[in-house]
Amino acid sequence: MSRHTTRARAALQALAERDPALGALSLWCAHRDVEDGPAAATQGSVIRYGPGFDALPRHEQEGLAAHHILHAALRHSARMEAMAARQPESFDAGTWNMAADAIVNEALMLADYALPRPAVGLVELLAGVAGESLPAEQALAEWDADRLYIRLMQGPEAKERAGNHAKARAFRPDLSPEAAPRDGGQSAADWRQHVSRAMQAGRMAGRGIGRFGHRIADLPVPETPWEVVLRRIVTRAVTDAPQPGPTRPSRRWIAAEAEARARGTPSPAFEAGQRRTRDIPRIAVGLDTSSSIDAGRMGQFMGEIAGIARRTGAEVHVIPFDEAAEPALRLDLGRSQGQLALLVTRRGGGTDFRPALAAAMALAPSVIVMLTDLEGPMGTAPRGVPVLWAVPDAGVVPEVAFGQVVTLAR
Repeated sequence: MSRHTTRARAALQALAERDPALGALSLWCAHRDVEDGPAAATQGSVIRYGPGFDALPRHEQEGLAAHHILHAALRHSARMEAMAARQPESFDAGTWNMAADAIVNEALMLADYALPRPAVGLVELLAGVAGESLPAEQALAEWDADRLYIRLMQGPEAKERAGNHAKARAFRPDLSPEAAPRDGGQSAADWRQHVSRAMQAGRMAGRGIGRFGHRIADLPVPETPWEVVLRRIVTRAVTDAPQPGPTRPSRRWIAAEAEARARGTPSPAFEAGQRRTRDIPRIAVGLDTSSSIDAGRMGQFMGEIAGIARRTGAEVHVIPFDEAAEPALRLDLGRSQGQLALLVTRRGGGTDFRPALAAAMALAPSVIVMLTDLEGPMGTAPRGVPVLWAVPDAGVVPEVAFGQVVTLAR
């Protein structure tokens, strides 16, 4: 069961007897002994146990092994790498790791595990950084690692409070994204199945984390990342059927004409060639700069905009707006961060999507992306152009009259 570890074998055996869910999940992890490094660390689905693990009492060894089994089962390494790819300029691996640790630790403390102290917990982290006071079960049901990380990074004050909290709790990173692409041979779909079966076994046994684990918001779910949705929409928008081009003959007509001249026969009837309506996709991005968008969300929006051009190879035009639309700015991929830093010339006021949509349509785009919190009049749907409403949070999202809503929290 321990898969190449002697250091943690006894703790893993005790864990399997105590907690059917985590015992089952431990079988899908690779456990390794190492001669240096922290007491335990996770890379993808590989858990490494260092010399410091031997110095812990048995009950803390069980808690630490359970901590890293949950890191692997919730695919924290892969999700950390995905967030880093989305925000290459501003991503903070330590803060993301702390968010993941807070959720894992809170779940284990609720299941009566002992953890090496001090440990970061979700309830105290929300209270200290976000000013939210929630009971443990409600906090676990509402927050996942990605949303919590975004909340901890929303503005200089939140970042400072998160950093102070990490220092006070002597937080040390224990996650690495390096092995996440391989993920130990286990795909996201595999882990969803493993977790579902393990939690069901725990519920049936009535003990361990399985008693409430199915209500944890951080459990892997089959949700399509918003940038994948964007790429699909852009692809559909620019792969329209070729149209006849009357100024260009078809290759077939050119060959037939050449053959007719060589043989001295009558020329064939002219046949027009085909042409595409647009060679390069153009994305119009509406950037909500109203007073309802705080500095943290604005920073997130900026990171997402810089990534759109890089991920899609599209021509991106950004339109800042509140109740009126500012002139559009075409992003230069090589210096998009500098352009975006100088982009927003005013803040505050209300929100009206109609001027921004009209300015976007004037660019003849393939798709319109609106980065916003969806608070304002939308008007009527643009004719013939798909609209993607990208919102920062995965909470309750208002209904929209047209377009598709996706969340940036995934």
